[in-house]
Amino acid sequence: MYTASFCFIPYSRLPHLTRNAMHYYIITGASRGLGKALAETLLQQPDTQVIGVSRHATIEHACYRHQPLDLSDMLAVQNNLHKVFPPLPDAVSITLINNAGVLGDIGYIGELSNEHFEFVFDVNLIAPAMLMNTFLSTYASFTVPRTILNISSGAAQRAVDGWAAYSASKAALDAISRTAQKEQDLRGTDVRIRSLSPGVLDTAMQEHIRSADTANFSEAEQFTDLKQSRNLVVPDKAASQIIQWLQRPITSDEPVVLRVIDLH
Repeated sequence: MYTASFCFIPYSRLPHLTRNAMHYYIITGASRGLGKALAETLLQQPDTQVIGVSRHATIEHACYRHQPLDLSDMLAVQNNLHKVFPPLPDAVSITLINNAGVLGDIGYIGELSNEHFEFVFDVNLIAPAMLMNTFLSTYASFTVPRTILNISSGAAQRAVDGWAAYSASKAALDAISRTAQKEQDLRGTDVRIRSLSPGVLDTAMQEHIRSADTANFSEAEQFTDLKQSRNLVVPDKAASQIIQWLQRPITSDEPVVLRVIDLH
């Protein structure tokens, strides 16, 4: 467990105390994989608080608050968004990281249930879009740096058999990121919106991919080879790269959609 000073104490209980200015990170899918690695890496930094949005709490830290939420349950998402984005009067920066994502069943279109598409698009696109919308409206009056980082995938840029819903939902996430950034530029808000492909990570999703039948996914053996040859990136390494990039000054020519391997 990490050590830290007090965090997330209600303001009503601190009438005479001066709180440090804080960097806030709101991370979906923070219970495992890249999301957990991002949260734990950030919690090692001073004056930083993390709100983790996921079904289960797997992090214990004075500066971490768990917000239980199933992003595949659209009614629950709509009813609980106000809990994800609390008033943050002491914020010196606010960052939303839409990390949660699902691959769903691996199979060909015409051989899957229709519910599969609804599930994958809800988690990978609809919930992130609602979170982006609420983040921008809730903190519209703030003048501190505000960032939205959507975690995309290389599958958004190419056809991967058996992954139709996943690839399409991530491609749509890239598109909504580009549109939202253009809108914020036209409004002159200085909000930064990016959609980032983290590469092939050694996570539970990869275990699911390697278990697929080659009849439903022609690249299954290639992903098995990546594991056996130790070419998968551990989440902690990817998280460190992403955070270092996020906290650097923004360059004027930085694209909205980019890959971890392009960060420098």
